[in-house]
Amino acid sequence: MRSQISDEITFRKLEILLAYMEGGNLNAAAGKLDISAVSVHRALHSLEQGTGCQLFELKGRNLAPTAAAQVLAEASREVVALMAEGIAATRRAAGYSADSLKIGSLYSLTTSAVPDVIVGIKLRKPELATELVLGSNADLLHKLRQNAIDAALIAVPAPEPDIESIPLFEDDVFFAAPANSRYAGLTEIDLRTCAREKFVSLSEGFATYQGFQEAFRIAGFEPIVTMRVADIFSLMNLVSAGIGCTLLPGRMRGVFGDKVQLIPLTRDYPVRQTIGLSFLRVRERDPNLLALAAVCRMLRHKPGASAG
Repeated sequence: MRSQISDEITFRKLEILLAYMEGGNLNAAAGKLDISAVSVHRALHSLEQGTGCQLFELKGRNLAPTAAAQVLAEASREVVALMAEGIAATRRAAGYSADSLKIGSLYSLTTSAVPDVIVGIKLRKPELATELVLGSNADLLHKLRQNAIDAALIAVPAPEPDIESIPLFEDDVFFAAPANSRYAGLTEIDLRTCAREKFVSLSEGFATYQGFQEAFRIAGFEPIVTMRVADIFSLMNLVSAGIGCTLLPGRMRGVFGDKVQLIPLTRDYPVRQTIGLSFLRVRERDPNLLALAAVCRMLRHKPGASAG
């Protein structure tokens, strides 16, 4: 189908028209767009040729817009705004973001890993606005696939064709009890000796919940779980209050001072978490994600990074 729009009419020329209408003269429009006044004049004349009607009248040294120019300018505002929105949506669909970055994270990583990552990305891209979204492993993976977040600091998921992951550190899972419990002073613990103990746990979907389930599968019994919560800090509060014991990743050691004691499990329980940065493989060329990945790779080699 033959186009009804002349080749003389382009988005750039419509932007120049809008700048002239707002500025009122050639020099003001030129200054706004960082081009010459001659270029502005040529663009306006070209639009007249493209529309086939007079858009401006010469009044003294100024070009006064006609009613036709007002109509074209009104349409141009809508067209330019719609195209700008369309280009932004196109870049998002292709995996390229703009001036903001949404990073998902496990609650447990906000004590150390997240601040290090945020500082690192701010040093590399100070103009980039960052937003932190907290949740469980399962919730953040879902948000990632829905493009609700750009990347996630989580327990690295099983290999999937659509997800790219950069490991940051390995973290062992520990038995956690109140500091004044009967387990105080133990150098290691076998869960089989805790069959009658009361436990508290994270909800399903959290990486630590998966470790909890795996450890008790190895122990060979179903733990007595009196309460489940949706964040690790609430879980630690329950432990410190004596509501029950639990299993926690080593990165939480010291978060509650001397109120909660983390005791290593015996070698019968090889339960570990690999923490890393995950993002959609289709977005691996996104400049913001490239910068974020570079920060994480640097932190991976940072002394003490394995402590989480």
